[in-house]
Amino acid sequence: MKRRFNILMLPKHFLLWLYAFVSLAPLSIMILNSFRTTQQMAKDPLGLPEGLNMGSYQKAWVTASFETYFVNSLFVTISSVFLGTAVSLLAAYVFARSKRKVFVWLEGLFLSGLLLPVFLAILPIFYLFDALGLISNLGGLILVYAALSIPFSSFILAAFFRQLPIELEEAARIDGAGHFRTFFFVLLPLVRPAIATVVVFRFVPIWNDFFYPLMLMRDRASYTLPVGLTRFFGEYQTDWATLFAGLTIATIPLVILFLVASKQLVAGLTAGMSK
Repeated sequence: MKRRFNILMLPKHFLLWLYAFVSLAPLSIMILNSFRTTQQMAKDPLGLPEGLNMGSYQKAWVTASFETYFVNSLFVTISSVFLGTAVSLLAAYVFARSKRKVFVWLEGLFLSGLLLPVFLAILPIFYLFDALGLISNLGGLILVYAALSIPFSSFILAAFFRQLPIELEEAARIDGAGHFRTFFFVLLPLVRPAIATVVVFRFVPIWNDFFYPLMLMRDRASYTLPVGLTRFFGEYQTDWATLFAGLTIATIPLVILFLVASKQLVAGLTAGMSK
């Protein structure tokens, strides 16, 4: 029976390894080409690098101002995720525990934000930011991303808060803990998988977003990585080696995030599947 079970698992393992190969192939080509020159790629696009040529990384980081774009993206993404998650945590707790009708209506209002395509909001946002002097301001970009992340984040977090038994809060109040102490020291540690899920699912699209920085950032010093990468594209020639080096640099934070938060992310995605 054990041998038969192993034979039946072979097609599944084969499909998983095939999927992994197909998924990792573009990433591997990007990293390998980042150590080559544009002339070498023109002759042999899928060839191997002749050596560890770091000139493309140096050109991308120093000459092409990639250091500024990287810091801008890191600052905007971390600040947006932190602000949006903090507001969503407080809102989700109230939505999950309060029985008042006003909060039921507010939750519906929050969730209605999931129905609004984010690209349709650019015109009023642009006029509002232009009137407030927030064009080419990273703080304004942070507010946009944080506001756009609240509907999804509050929906996920409220579902997790509803799974926590109310007896935990009652026991904490009997021990003398107030609302804030109960929230921060009893409930928050229990919803860490949900927080990790929200952080990962919001970090990735904000880090990769090209639309809002392109529309709202006029000053080159305020560009983020996706917009900064467009500097490598020319009308008649593209510096492919530097472009691949820039793409590799832009991918590093995402890989680190998934490695650090993978355990909590899996726990958050599988929570409630088994009792």
